Amino acid sequence: MMKTLRERVLQILQEVRHDVDFEKETKLIDDGILDSFDIIAVVSELNENFEIEITADELEPENFNTLDAVVELVESLQ
Repeated sequence: MMKTLRERVLQILQEVRHDVDFEKETKLIDDGILDSFDIIAVVSELNENFEIEITADELEPENFNTLDAVVELVESLQ
């Protein structure tokens, strides 16, 4: 069975930070859970896996604070 977009994004996030509960956290950036290195890794994986290009304009905290926000960002760029 194919994974949903949300499941694929969650898997990428978990590969970068396996110690974070992405289903529960709502302030990944605001609370400093993900740092700039984590974001670079996530963006790189998302770009590669979904054949999108996340630009500097999209590197806003609100696009990365929650799992759903990241999913919405990917959807908007596909």
